Amino acid sequence: MQDATAQMAMLQFISSGLKRVAVPSTIHCDHLIEAQVGGVKDLARAKDLNKEVYNFLSSAGNKYGVGFWKPGSGIIHQIILENYAFPGLVMIGTDSHTPNGGGLGGLCIGVGGADAVDVMADIPWELKCPKVIGVNLTGKLSGWTSPKDIILKVADILTVKGGTGAIVEYYGPGCESVSCTGMATICNMGAEIGATTSVFPFNRRMADYLKATKRGAIAEEAQRFKDVLLSPDSGAKYDRVIDIDLTTLEPHVNGPFTPDLGNPISKLGENAKKNGWPNEIKVGLIGSCTNSSYEDMGRCASIAKEAMAHGVKSAIPFNVTPGSEQVRATIERDGISGVLTEFGGTVLANACGPCIGQWDRKDVKKGEKNTIVTSYNRNFTGRNDANPATHCFVTSPELVTALSIAGRLDFNPLTDELQGKKKKQKRLNYPIILKELRSAFQCGDGKKFKLTPPFGAELPSKGFDPGQDTYVAPVADGSSMRVDVDPKSQRLQLLEPFDKWDGKDLEDMTILIKVKGKCTTDHISAAGPWLKYRGHLDNISNNMFISATNAENGEMNKIKNQVTGEWGAVPDVARFYKSKGIRWVAIGDENYGEGSSREHAALEPRHLGGRAIIVKSFARIHETNLKKQGLLPLTFADPSDYDKIQPTDKISLKGLKGLAPGKPVECEIKHADGKKETIHLNHSLNELQIGWFKAGSALNRMKELTK
Repeated sequence: MQDATAQMAMLQFISSGLKRVAVPSTIHCDHLIEAQVGGVKDLARAKDLNKEVYNFLSSAGNKYGVGFWKPGSGIIHQIILENYAFPGLVMIGTDSHTPNGGGLGGLCIGVGGADAVDVMADIPWELKCPKVIGVNLTGKLSGWTSPKDIILKVADILTVKGGTGAIVEYYGPGCESVSCTGMATICNMGAEIGATTSVFPFNRRMADYLKATKRGAIAEEAQRFKDVLLSPDSGAKYDRVIDIDLTTLEPHVNGPFTPDLGNPISKLGENAKKNGWPNEIKVGLIGSCTNSSYEDMGRCASIAKEAMAHGVKSAIPFNVTPGSEQVRATIERDGISGVLTEFGGTVLANACGPCIGQWDRKDVKKGEKNTIVTSYNRNFTGRNDANPATHCFVTSPELVTALSIAGRLDFNPLTDELQGKKKKQKRLNYPIILKELRSAFQCGDGKKFKLTPPFGAELPSKGFDPGQDTYVAPVADGSSMRVDVDPKSQRLQLLEPFDKWDGKDLEDMTILIKVKGKCTTDHISAAGPWLKYRGHLDNISNNMFISATNAENGEMNKIKNQVTGEWGAVPDVARFYKSKGIRWVAIGDENYGEGSSREHAALEPRHLGGRAIIVKSFARIHETNLKKQGLLPLTFADPSDYDKIQPTDKISLKGLKGLAPGKPVECEIKHADGKKETIHLNHSLNELQIGWFKAGSALNRMKELTK
């Protein structure tokens, strides 16, 4: 569990009344560290600002048997890869990028906090049996093409919802040319196509990584079962097969505003001009849970070295996020950090940082149209800096580095030259210098040059440097320990049970908002500065739907109060309805709730009086989160019925006493002129989940069963 979701997960576990977790569990402090000036100062500031939350998480972990990774230890997914993941593992994590562990052959699945509570409580965790999409990799990676380009291409093919309800299994001879951390990159970003998880077959690259991270015995054991359990079955039938030839695969830059808008590097400049995207790049950012391995950093350093050999550095601010304390310490020891810093980079804390909006950005004003390029996984509107006018493009860290030298989207390092600069000779003493650059760091000759394809060692020749010890194991018996939450706290709040269903149909519900277009969990419950309230349900509910577009007026965070006729912020209107006992619904579009696993996007609507969410289609994790909190997640049997609903309508859900798996729900739409229409809504609730709805939430149902 990462610290932003662990707060609510642990609060729910405390509410369950259970004494100790039933399975190995850990908390990772990576989400609450804001990038401002640099890693050391930012980490110190975060420890001070979040002291109350960190103390709660560490003490709760100690009492209930959960391991605690301190702030500064690194991003959860990198820590998992380095310490816990292994071939054949089945694991859940309260973050949508948990599938990162598929890079080591594990089935690692992102869930909401309530699902994690079930597992920690030894309640069977269930998942609708997924389809399997096969991705057949042939050929070999070379030149500027990287593992990131594989998933960027897959996203371009499948779109952000094409993997929903499916596991993506990579196979074929091309897998051998992808490093273990490269496979993790691909599996990590499978979340962006809605996949349940992604996985690679066990191979020598995984074995090498296991040995390098002091788990050689696991590699040997996995080798015994390689052909029986850890490889694709011969003649397996996939629900869909995608063929990708790595030899001909072109580097991609996806975006802006969605990770499935593919732009081959050869077309990026042309597409930018055609679509009016700002050509000037303002900031380049490498790292994050997706691309922060030793290999990633080394390949970027090789580009930086060559550029500096010709007298040029990054033309723009260049931010570097190491994935873990182990990666940070190792790249510092081996001189890679020094190269990137000399290149113009700022090394940030071992944390999520700008990738999740934890970025105190100062170089542009909010609303100012601009472009940034990152090696992150998501680029939804306002995701990184809360500026809806920021055009974020996701690509490989190598291309981010190259584009940062040029400072333009229309630069193609495969074909274009850069202008060198003349400078006085300066000899820099870095431990790692590539053969072809042994004369590097001498005076630039001022001539034009073309970057050579990047190179970086897959694993450090000296082994990994673990850095500081940042793990705290829980005590054997925490029964005598206390976990206190100050009733006056603005960061933490003990949970009150949601009300049970009264056994009646939900009649004449008001429509809070009809959302138009993309509505990710970022739109429903924004991150960035709101992360500090993740443990306080009432406070964080003030961000509900503030980034969603209202279909009535095309604006964000401005809806009409159907009682007073006044326009107001979405959370304010919802609170008004709740105070008057008015139950409401929200209407959404396709793939509603894509993106992060954050269950706050389900908790907030429930807390503020919501009863149902009616959309064209759901993203998997969010649909489950809604069920867990006692909301009805419903989909239009006929997607065109979305257009029938107007913001002034009243919605009634009929026949709920007969709610049953596979049985559509009758929905009556009462228009403002008094006319009525009846439509049908589908759902995926099973008997267990219907029990959650009736009890008011899954947690309520758990308590009923344990009385």
